[in-house]
Amino acid sequence: MLDRGLKVYHSSICPWVHEYSPEIDKRTRPYLKSANNSWRVDETYIKVKREWKY
Repeated sequence: MLDRGLKVYHSSICPWVHEYSPEIDKRTRPYLKSANNSWRVDETYIKVKREWKY
């Protein structure tokens, strides 16, 4: 909004987020990949030749 010359405070945006986020989630959910793998912050796994390596 600032790029367009409008000053908007976060307190103005928050009600929009609460109102429209369920609709956005409903419409985008079918296009997202399912996350079946479990990830931990302290572990690093990479895929090498179609096999997961620690």
